[in-house]
Amino acid sequence: MQKLRLAIVGCGFLGNIVADAWRSGLLAEYELVGCLSRSAGSTSALAGKNGCQACTTLDELLALKPDYVVEAASPAVLKEIAEPVLKAGANLVVLSIGAFADAAFLTRTESLARESGRRVHLASGAIGGFDVLRTAALMSAIEASITTEKGPASLKGTPIFSEDLLAASERSEVFAGSARDAIALFPTKVNVAVSTALATAGADATRVSINSVPGFKGDDHRIEVRGEEVHAVVDIYSRTSAIAGWSVVALLRNLVAPIVF
Repeated sequence: MQKLRLAIVGCGFLGNIVADAWRSGLLAEYELVGCLSRSAGSTSALAGKNGCQACTTLDELLALKPDYVVEAASPAVLKEIAEPVLKAGANLVVLSIGAFADAAFLTRTESLARESGRRVHLASGAIGGFDVLRTAALMSAIEASITTEKGPASLKGTPIFSEDLLAASERSEVFAGSARDAIALFPTKVNVAVSTALATAGADATRVSINSVPGFKGDDHRIEVRGEEVHAVVDIYSRTSAIAGWSVVALLRNLVAPIVF
């Protein structure tokens, strides 16, 4: 059977997880044909380890005729590549779901996928449970919320960080609002909130709570949906962001599996 052609955009930690999984035989139905990153060094390193082409432009990558392009870069990069990837006839696997906080971009991408006959696959990233969340949302009107726990140092570089958090001895809520509020405050750091909103009640109806926990390492995301006939909770702790990269591997395997989860 002819293998599906796979390309990766974003050659950092997450992109390398996907490439390493391919090299170890976990993606045997695919051929890794090329990679692309803003860093020439990281592109060359990933290509060198995996024997694929190190591309310097998106056009060069798309000339390899990939069947699937994995985006493991950033919301900004996703916005740059989505249209040309779909128009080139490739399916797109997305990690930077936060880009779809831009409603116009979401609508445009959906239209392009329909027009091109391609699909945009949203990797579950650090939360998972998309199946039960979407099912609950179909059953009835629901209330949806996501509560996130992080160590105080991980909040550095965000509008909600203060030095007082580093000296605190107790858990404190540092943000509470809708997913849309979170999107406005953290436009590049809302993948989890946007994923939850898209899968459940939408950006305005999904409540977000972010909490600083002294001594906490990693992230804990607790998603809860409640309706007339269903109450579902998805709670996932991850020490690092590696789960996001592995969620792409799981998705790619599921796309070619004879029994689909």
